[in-house]
Amino acid sequence: MGSAIASPVAPPEAAPVLTPSSLLRLATAGSVDDGKSTLVGRLLHDTKSVLSDQLAAVERVSRDRGLTSADLALLTDGLRAEREQGITIDVAYRYFATARRSFILADCPGHVQYTRNTVTGSSTADVVVVLVDARHGVVEQTRRHLAVVALLRVPHVVVAVNKIDLVDFSEDVFESVNASVQQVAQELGIPDAHAIPVSALDGDNIVDRSARTPWYIGPSLLELLEQLPPADDAHSAPFRMPVQLVIRPQGAALDPALRDYRGYAGQVGSGVVTVGDEVVVLPSGQRSTVVGIDLGPEPLVTAFAPQSVTLRLAHDVDISRGDVIAAAAAAPVPVKAFDAVVAWLGDAPLHPGARLLVKHGARTVQAVVGAVEGRLDLDTLTTVPTDALRLNDIGRISLRVATPLPVEPYAASRHGGAFLLIDGHEGSTLAAGMVQTP
Repeated sequence: MGSAIASPVAPPEAAPVLTPSSLLRLATAGSVDDGKSTLVGRLLHDTKSVLSDQLAAVERVSRDRGLTSADLALLTDGLRAEREQGITIDVAYRYFATARRSFILADCPGHVQYTRNTVTGSSTADVVVVLVDARHGVVEQTRRHLAVVALLRVPHVVVAVNKIDLVDFSEDVFESVNASVQQVAQELGIPDAHAIPVSALDGDNIVDRSARTPWYIGPSLLELLEQLPPADDAHSAPFRMPVQLVIRPQGAALDPALRDYRGYAGQVGSGVVTVGDEVVVLPSGQRSTVVGIDLGPEPLVTAFAPQSVTLRLAHDVDISRGDVIAAAAAAPVPVKAFDAVVAWLGDAPLHPGARLLVKHGARTVQAVVGAVEGRLDLDTLTTVPTDALRLNDIGRISLRVATPLPVEPYAASRHGGAFLLIDGHEGSTLAAGMVQTP
């Protein structure tokens, strides 16, 4: 879409009670020196979400560096190495709220070698704010981040065309950058990318709309974030719960009330489960009925994503950590081979025949790479043949696993279609994967 976005609805006079649907998970992405940390710091500062002692510390460090005003990027660059180098290394999480919505914000690194951190920060986001320097426009890292956003199926994308003050608040420059962004978004299958001209340093169009961009009739960044509809309701998806722990109370032999207690604890990944529902345990295929749901000591009739609960079943079935309890009427079929798109994060290349581990939900199994079928060319945004995936490549592979996994296409389920590739010797994460065809 273009720069014209419908005017925001005026905020209510009284702050509403925050509900799960009003929570927005926000991540930032962009190239080096695009101003991500400054934008986040400005957002926190202008929404009065910074404690006075934090601001005083930032002002003191800024004076020591010879700056005439507070460097708001220091509000998020919390690691000593980040402060000394002036870069963001790790994902920095911050929490803030307005009268209309609460936010969990992940400030992701811009350096190409930290793309793995950007994948981490974006994987659970409802919206990703991609920063583009108005002077440089769309660059390779912009394309990479938009490709990651598209693969992760992040529901909303906002493009902040930053440093608009350094191009004299030019409408022509903004429209040119926006046109390039929209072309890339269309080629990647991103349905909607909202573009906003901003100056993170001065605060233009961050919290309040700026008089220095009279040609821009859309909302400020914060106004847009407050307006965005919540992500797809996970409650409407079929019920899935990976088992984290089988609970048999240690005092069961002494307390008759606990003698027959057996519960299966985990976080509901999607859907809703109610006492009396028929469920199936995967990959074994054993069926049973839910006879109890416990939230700590409190019994429930119904549980839903993302609650962490303990289920009790009618039958004494064989269940262990890593199994998935699913709705019997809509359960995935466990498979031993599937195709996937992966963001390769390992320093060493990935070749066909590589042996590694696949972590899907709470289960980790051995796997072999059957083929490396291609990688995404960030210039043409097309898949090109390759014999290996290298650091920060995004490519398609086939996998064979030793134990059947109840994977689902990522396009249908962000929860059931996501997995990690892990080095079996070092335990390090090598790739974030999205199932394509189970």
